[in-house]
Amino acid sequence: MTSLMLFGSFGFIEGIGRVMDIGSTMTIYNDSLSPEEADACALGSDWQTVGQDLKTAINDYAKKHKEP
Repeated sequence: MTSLMLFGSFGFIEGIGRVMDIGSTMTIYNDSLSPEEADACALGSDWQTVGQDLKTAINDYAKKHKEP
């Protein structure tokens, strides 16, 4: 999981369109009703990523230090 909650996601074709968008007319941000909502979504996504990283680290540690 990445912490790019404020950015819109687009596929390959849209990516090609972004390369050709010299005037930068394509919207790349997700729309939120308010700056506070955007911040709350981004903060929630950040904490979700932290939790996932912790879970991965704990699992890796458990595998390395497993009792025979």
